[in-house]
Amino acid sequence: MYSGERGSATFGALLRFYRERAGLTQEGLGKHVGYSKSQVAMVERGERYPRGSFVEIADGVVGAQGALLVVAEKEFKGGLPPWTEDYLAEERKAAALHVYQNHVIPGSLQTEAYARAVYDCHVPALDDDEIDRRVAARLERQQLFDRKPRPLVGYVLEESTLTRPLGGPDTLKEQLEHVLTIGRLRHVEIQVMPHDRQSHAGLNGPMILLETPEHRQFAYVEGPSGGYFVSEQPDLAELFARYGILRAQALNPDESAKLIDEVAQGL
Repeated sequence: MYSGERGSATFGALLRFYRERAGLTQEGLGKHVGYSKSQVAMVERGERYPRGSFVEIADGVVGAQGALLVVAEKEFKGGLPPWTEDYLAEERKAAALHVYQNHVIPGSLQTEAYARAVYDCHVPALDDDEIDRRVAARLERQQLFDRKPRPLVGYVLEESTLTRPLGGPDTLKEQLEHVLTIGRLRHVEIQVMPHDRQSHAGLNGPMILLETPEHRQFAYVEGPSGGYFVSEQPDLAELFARYGILRAQALNPDESAKLIDEVAQGL
């Protein structure tokens, strides 16, 4: 399987060349690979990665004689796991996003140095090129804060994420200052869950809640061996209720910003 956080304009252009040479429409190719016409168009524009066996099937259908396989191997090798790809596709178009994290600063808030330090801890170890690709993909996620219409974004962070010195004190300080900067945006709220809370609704671990532009709600939960979406009741309602309680238990945004600044100034 080929995977990556984004598509490839190079692969897309080559796919279009061979498709047109074979006399196939985007819709016609889509029937062979299980994609809609618009999804094939997105792959050709470099806006979507070719999942599953898309490349292998398309290469045969358009008569590329292995050319698509070679380019895909070069362009998509070392991409993100497929469950992460699926989540990121939803994050890019979410109307609302709410994140609870208890181990590290969430990926969409990470600076380059901090993200690199996170990937340096990856087991099994990643090679330098793969780390570079993953860091670049992670930084692209911060388009979340600039795109229009503005999504509603909220975070609840455990206090431990503010003090774990991944990358060293300088990297952590830069990271915390970046969190403060993002937290000043009108459509973003960042709250901290302090160590001293005797009641805690998030002991089951991290979660991400999303709402689509069509107001469909679902959750995403990721563990050591992969991630999965939750869209069925009553599980979905329970996760949204749990997050609501977490927000009530955490410091408010102003109190949280003060604590984050205090930690940063102490480094």
